[in-house]
Amino acid sequence: MTITARLKELGITLPDAAAPVASYVPVVVSGGFAHVSGQLPFIDGKLVTGRLGEDVSLDDGTAAARACGLMILAQLTSALIPLDRVERIVKLGAFVNSTADFTDQPKVANGASELMFDVFGEIGRHARAAVGVPALPLGAAVEVDAIIAIAAD
Repeated sequence: MTITARLKELGITLPDAAAPVASYVPVVVSGGFAHVSGQLPFIDGKLVTGRLGEDVSLDDGTAAARACGLMILAQLTSALIPLDRVERIVKLGAFVNSTADFTDQPKVANGASELMFDVFGEIGRHARAAVGVPALPLGAAVEVDAIIAIAAD
């Protein structure tokens, strides 16, 4: 089954790839790896903002991380990298805008991690970091970046 067919089976429509908000490119391919810049969570076209442990629930934070994962896939597609060329999701880095006493960053990051497994199966399993930070660009609740192994044409 192709990844496009798998997305359709899951009822997933990728969002439009977000434009960079500063001086960087969304995707750099080097040495067989796509390095995807940190992606922010957009749900229904609206940026999810706020802090976990303050005004964003765990469920909403997990949904925001999933939205970041969808944006990672959208960025690959926008960079003309067919999702069927993904050999492995190597690593995700999840940054969670959270209060000092919030300690469920790994549960929030599961939103993106579980998406990758749902879409890619075993090659979607990856190494990961999930950290709490005091602020993120534009007040986003979550930001996720990725390293993805890409098969040669």
